[in-house]
Amino acid sequence: MPTLFAYLFRNAAFAALAAAAFQTASAAVIQVSPQENLAEAVKTARAGDTLKLASGVYKTKLYIDKPLTIEGPKDRSAEIQGDKTGRTIDVHAPDVTLRNLTVSQSGRSLPEMDAGIFLDETAPCAKVENSNIFENSVGVHIHGAKDALVQNNTIVGDHKLRINERGDAVAVWNAPGAKVINNDISKGRDGIFSNTSAFNTYKNNRFTDVRFAVHYMYTNDSEVSDNISVGNNIGFAMMFSDRIKVHGNIAVKSNDQGIMLNYVNQSEISDNVIYDAGKCAFFYNANNNQVVRNYFENCKIGIHFTAAPEGTVLSENSFVNNENQVKFVGTRFFDWGESGRGNYWSDNSAFDLDGDGFGDNAYRPNGITDQIIWRAPVARLLLNSPAVAIIKWAQSQFPAILPGGVADSRPLMQPYQNATMPEYQKIKDDLIKQAAKHKSQWADRQDMSM
Repeated sequence: MPTLFAYLFRNAAFAALAAAAFQTASAAVIQVSPQENLAEAVKTARAGDTLKLASGVYKTKLYIDKPLTIEGPKDRSAEIQGDKTGRTIDVHAPDVTLRNLTVSQSGRSLPEMDAGIFLDETAPCAKVENSNIFENSVGVHIHGAKDALVQNNTIVGDHKLRINERGDAVAVWNAPGAKVINNDISKGRDGIFSNTSAFNTYKNNRFTDVRFAVHYMYTNDSEVSDNISVGNNIGFAMMFSDRIKVHGNIAVKSNDQGIMLNYVNQSEISDNVIYDAGKCAFFYNANNNQVVRNYFENCKIGIHFTAAPEGTVLSENSFVNNENQVKFVGTRFFDWGESGRGNYWSDNSAFDLDGDGFGDNAYRPNGITDQIIWRAPVARLLLNSPAVAIIKWAQSQFPAILPGGVADSRPLMQPYQNATMPEYQKIKDDLIKQAAKHKSQWADRQDMSM
């Protein structure tokens, strides 16, 4: 029986290799001009063929049900233009590559999942690269296409639509292994909306004039790294996900939050730079996370915790010139220096008499007056009153009456220069100018501050 099994296996392998060799040998390169029927050319092409498009406008919609490559000139001057209904390019086969194209004018129905490019679950390993994707509802919809790759594209939403009607630049649903890398994204709803997926990589993208640069829900074991968000409502909104890595991102002038973690657990938030936001970071019921080496500057609130950060390590972060460094309302105590290395606080008037690089006294960002103001903002009127002065004096003399909250027993004397800072310092001024010029239209319409 083993001999028969080996014989059958060998014959099956030979047959598969022969079929692959035949397909490769028979693959053709087909030249297509705008005067020809591109949809018909796609229909008659054989699996493995490459359709090379000449410059011009192809007013058609494509349904691709076989492995093909459709490629335009490097200047992206071959435009596949839909009729503002349905999907401009609808892919339902594995190993399809779309390259050097301009794809535009999909339908506008979000419930029907209209998109410039739609990658169905039957389209694993699809590639969309080096293309312009303009004036669509959703730019690229990765709907279950495992190991899809969307890279080096310029994706611009339809700015003529009301902002509530716009779709996401890239939508990802249940597409394990999908990657969105090195794209320039603007004027959509969210830059990348990732939902119910896993093992995804969203890296080196730039986002302007969107609601959330990355909006991330139920996407586990994934990475959001080295992206730049400029002038959006929220930079990186991470929700209901575990074991994710948010690393090396930059968010400048976020209207609400630079980074938000909502029910995110067992994750690493590291080496990010957040400048000028309502809240540099907002964590809601986010536990057992590593929050390390981040740089939070010039925000109204440096970091805001709602619900206790159980098991979370905060170390080597820099909190620089924030109006309020920490907002933490609670009755429990947490020491952010217990790992041995605390954080840098620009308002910490500390001494380091032994020269070990740490302040000699613990840093406490919040006191009783902070808690009173959070609960009753009108109490700000009393900040300079004798009554508040007495409260502050009593608190300094009797630490037992301090409210629950956080302390840093090992505060750093110098800001921590993380791996993202050198590049950030080079481009900071340009990013601030861009944010002033391209302020998100969402900022004046919605309040995402939670």
